[in-house]
Amino acid sequence: MGIWRGPSGIQVEAIMRNDQPCLRVTRTVGHRRMLVAYCADVTEVNRYVDLAELVPAEESSDEPVLGRTRV
Repeated sequence: MGIWRGPSGIQVEAIMRNDQPCLRVTRTVGHRRMLVAYCADVTEVNRYVDLAELVPAEESSDEPVLGRTRV
């Protein structure tokens, strides 16, 4: 599982949802992280963020990483 960050507070996190792999896209708004979408694959993620702009979270230290969770 991994976490990637993009511009404008976007975070993409690989998670398990209903026992299925999923990519959760969230955005920081103010001091809150808001759900944008649950995506089945990277093609869906590309609707919300340019994949070329995503960097692994460990390379981006501008905000804390949310813990990996089971939804």
